[in-house]
Amino acid sequence: MGVMLGKEPSMTAIFAHRGCTVGFVENTLEAFVEAKRLGADGVELDVRLTSDGALAVHHDPLIDGLGPVSGLTVPELPGHVPLLADALAVCEGMVVNVEIKNDPAQPGHDPGETVAAVTAAAIAEAGWTDRVIVSSFQASTLRAVQAADGRLPLGVLWPFLTDIEAGLAQAVAEGWSAVHPFVTEAGPELVKRAQGAGLSVNVWTVNARRDLAALVQLGVEAIITDHLVEALSIARGEGDEE
Repeated sequence: MGVMLGKEPSMTAIFAHRGCTVGFVENTLEAFVEAKRLGADGVELDVRLTSDGALAVHHDPLIDGLGPVSGLTVPELPGHVPLLADALAVCEGMVVNVEIKNDPAQPGHDPGETVAAVTAAAIAEAGWTDRVIVSSFQASTLRAVQAADGRLPLGVLWPFLTDIEAGLAQAVAEGWSAVHPFVTEAGPELVKRAQGAGLSVNVWTVNARRDLAALVQLGVEAIITDHLVEALSIARGEGDEE
């Protein structure tokens, strides 16, 4: 079932999408620290390879005013853009969903998947192998992570209108741990079939109260959300879920 997050199997884990972004800049150390303070079970963050082979935590391929992350060295990164090792260091006590960005349609795409091997090595060096989920939209990236370190739990991100039948079959065949469907596709049948196949279901990005309540009721393993406080309240049964 992948990383069970140290929680009861019936309890849905709540992940802060790029950290707590209410009053904080996404994917920053401050956003991750605040997510931890508020009680998040985990955070979801994004990594991109810099030109000198480091892992910058940044969602978009470009940094405003500076250009592609792939064209910058670590000293050239803005102060608010952390490296993965520093992000992991402030996330003690949480699980971290590390999404690797290597989209063929974006600047800096590396068909050799160097970013996957570097990510696996960085996670191992930090001692986080059993406290992460590594995810990507690219099957080639997940395979490269798998080749670099077969211990890492892997989750395949599904874009809109994914062929669920084919997606589940691929995840099982590839030996991945989880599927990460978009909220509109995470219905009862998908959850039942995925979990029946031994796959965790980690849903992104879930913000509507009705969706949060429904997915907790369905028993998905994790919810990735921008509405951290509300999601925690629902998952822990502290509020009206109607």
